[in-house]
Amino acid sequence: MVKKLVMAQKRGETRALCLGVAMVVCAVITYYILGTTMLPLYQKSVWTQESMCHLIETNIRDEEELEGKKVPQYPCLWVNVSAVGRWAVLYHTEDTRDQNQQCSYIPGSLDNYQMARADVEKVRARFHEHQVFYCFSTTRENGTSVLYRRLYGPQALLLSLFWPTFLLTGGLLIIVMVKINQSLSILAAQK
Repeated sequence: MVKKLVMAQKRGETRALCLGVAMVVCAVITYYILGTTMLPLYQKSVWTQESMCHLIETNIRDEEELEGKKVPQYPCLWVNVSAVGRWAVLYHTEDTRDQNQQCSYIPGSLDNYQMARADVEKVRARFHEHQVFYCFSTTRENGTSVLYRRLYGPQALLLSLFWPTFLLTGGLLIIVMVKINQSLSILAAQK
């Protein structure tokens, strides 16, 4: 009976150790992936200066002129603000600026024109309700663009590092508890 209990205990310890090591390995792999993808984006971000933006005007653009003809396009919002003592164009995120420099906000779903237009109208109404808000500007002198929200800010970096840290800590705790249990079992067997 005692031998069966010891064998079952050893199997459980081995499984717990494997779980702890697997958790630590997954955390290390996740740290590597985040270090090669998220960290460079955070370090390259020039949108570090937080300032107050005052709304000047908003305009919904849903047609684009090409060679004198109006071509239907997805609806987007154009927002002009006053920030850091100068006129600037507000962009929702860094990606919005990269996608289309003529739009401050691009709706998420562009499949249904009416839903996209309603989404843009809702965002425009929110801007008119809150005409003074925080925004992020670049430290460059001639920058005429500001961001409403940073994708690669310190909060995003901390949130992305939370789960791997939790996984690493849990795995290390499991390994330590198993090793303590093994050493206590050896001490008890020697008495």
